[in-house]
Amino acid sequence: MTQVQARFLALWSRLGGTRGEAVYTDLARYYGEPVRRYHTLQHVRRCLRDLDWAGAVIPDPDVVELALWCHDVIYVPGAPDNEQRSADWLLHRADGQIQAAARVAAMILATTHRGTPSDPSVRFAVDIDLAMLGASRDRFRRNAACLRAERADLDDATYDRAERGFLGALLARDTIYHSDLFHARCEAQARRNLTWRLAQPTPPWATGT
Repeated sequence: MTQVQARFLALWSRLGGTRGEAVYTDLARYYGEPVRRYHTLQHVRRCLRDLDWAGAVIPDPDVVELALWCHDVIYVPGAPDNEQRSADWLLHRADGQIQAAARVAAMILATTHRGTPSDPSVRFAVDIDLAMLGASRDRFRRNAACLRAERADLDDATYDRAERGFLGALLARDTIYHSDLFHARCEAQARRNLTWRLAQPTPPWATGT
């Protein structure tokens, strides 16, 4: 058993879930789908590192952690309902045994990044999901290339417009991050990365520049 699997099983059990091995097998199967380049277990592990870094100040850290495990479990490139289907997957797998399942599902839906969450725990969940925007420029570029690789259904021009629209909307917000902790840690670098990306006439993932 890997450390990652053991961590999930311990969390699932703490929250009241049963049949954790079967749940993890299904979860890992989804995250291992061949189409995925960014929305993989590696992304989940990165989220867990940020969770651990901030854990002392996160309300209900177990609830936030389960949302991070499950927020991308269903990923169909271009589908508008991936978050809803991921939340539904969690509710089905929880099978009425996890008291916090409805809260976890709400956190998963919040990772559409629309609006400002009022719940402090939800703020941490969505901030951790977007923490990669505040990574180093090299890592930001690598992540962008992985995201692009998942959308083989779109030509470069169409994907570029969609990416610019999403990143531009984030940059136009008063704040990208909703918690004080991640705002202090990531906001400035994220704004530099997004400003740089939107200033590129040709997408870096298309040219390697």
